[in-house]
Amino acid sequence: MKTVKDLFWESSLEEMKKGYKEESNGEGFVCIFCGKRFEKGIVYPENSIYYEAQKAISRHITSNHGSVLASLLTMDKKYTGITELQKKLIELISQGSSDIAILKEAGGKSTSTIRNHRFSLREREKQAKIFLAIMELMNETKNTFPAVVPVSTSAKMVDSRFDITEEESAKCLKIYFKEGVDGPLSEFPSQEKKKIIVLRQIITRFEVSRIYSEAEVNLVLMKVWDDYVTIRRYLIEYGFMKRTADGSKYKVKTYQEKK
Repeated sequence: MKTVKDLFWESSLEEMKKGYKEESNGEGFVCIFCGKRFEKGIVYPENSIYYEAQKAISRHITSNHGSVLASLLTMDKKYTGITELQKKLIELISQGSSDIAILKEAGGKSTSTIRNHRFSLREREKQAKIFLAIMELMNETKNTFPAVVPVSTSAKMVDSRFDITEEESAKCLKIYFKEGVDGPLSEFPSQEKKKIIVLRQIITRFEVSRIYSEAEVNLVLMKVWDDYVTIRRYLIEYGFMKRTADGSKYKVKTYQEKK
């Protein structure tokens, strides 16, 4: 069962900007700040007006969380990296306040101070864009946990932190694949070692030499778990699969001994 924290951190940049995300099964929308769900096909009343699910969740965010920006600005500095003064400036700038008005609200010696703050924020925006690009490229190419060859050919992990015995693997798979390893997941583990065991089993559903489209990968993973998007992402992040930069083609990564 996913927590609200999980919903938030698994959201894309666009979903964070909206404050909600569409469920992986396409049946509804869920608020990433409180977890409230709005089901498609149902209308939601508000002051004698009825709204469809997507409009209703947008209004929910405004009425219950102030706004997406306001909610994000309330987050701890360890997540945002934004100081209290910067939060105040962002709030005032977003309201269209002039430099003089901001100076009165936020303090400072002259409007040049506010212009300097604006410049600093724009520089951080540029840095953030570059950092996001770097992280996406890293996640596409990293091999922190080298992927395995098929189980039938003595698959193994090379990271000693995650040495896994056959007994551990069998016990874990029995817990998470209650209908057998060819059936669906009952839940996805949170512990790293168990994640690897489960992902190592899931990757065996793909042919090693075959190149898959994203739709083909999704079809395979839909039989594993409803949230197939998360499984697909983990297969990439943990090095079990690789994909092209545009995300159109996927392939199983094979293990090679280091020379």
